[in-house]
Amino acid sequence: MSKYDANRILRLLPIFAGGLGGLLLLVNRLLTAQITDSQARSDALGVIEGAVLILVGLLWQQIQAKPPDSVTLVGETGLEFAPELSEEAKTELAWASHLLLTNTVTRSLVVYYDEQTLLRRGVLGANSQVKPGAIVQRVLSKQKPVYLVNLNLYPGKVEFDYLPENTQGLICQPIGERGVLILGANAPRSYTKQDEKWIEGIADKLAVTLNR
Repeated sequence: MSKYDANRILRLLPIFAGGLGGLLLLVNRLLTAQITDSQARSDALGVIEGAVLILVGLLWQQIQAKPPDSVTLVGETGLEFAPELSEEAKTELAWASHLLLTNTVTRSLVVYYDEQTLLRRGVLGANSQVKPGAIVQRVLSKQKPVYLVNLNLYPGKVEFDYLPENTQGLICQPIGERGVLILGANAPRSYTKQDEKWIEGIADKLAVTLNR
């Protein structure tokens, strides 16, 4: 059972407990031939308790937001470097991409630098080369990252044909002034502010290595 499934069951427990308690009180009331004053008071308290439990369960459903649904990205898993890269650059890119794939929701990533596709890793898209579209060009010119929380809602998603076709969320992070780190996730709205800071730090470190 996944962590989300376990949390969902826990949030539903008050509703089940309140409903079951109310049902048992009703059955007990129907099977009792003569109702005493003390039993009537107990039944009233039981009804209130059941109603409170149900209300708590409903509030938990509203307060604890459901995490975004994830998908299995379409494509083969792989690791591809540009052939002309130095061993130092390959080591740095391998290290950085491994950290991103294991510590964030990233499932596919591409490094584009000096008009070349230097790295593809994770679930690979159909196109092996990056052709910068409007979003990547904007990131390069303005030197500011772009986070598309739900790629399916954006009509310009066709420019990212080098990522899996069912990529759900995307971050384009500048690598200095000459490149972009492009990351795809398998769920919408899944990158946190902490993830964004982490990605920014790794991109800055890559910029130092690749600028040599």
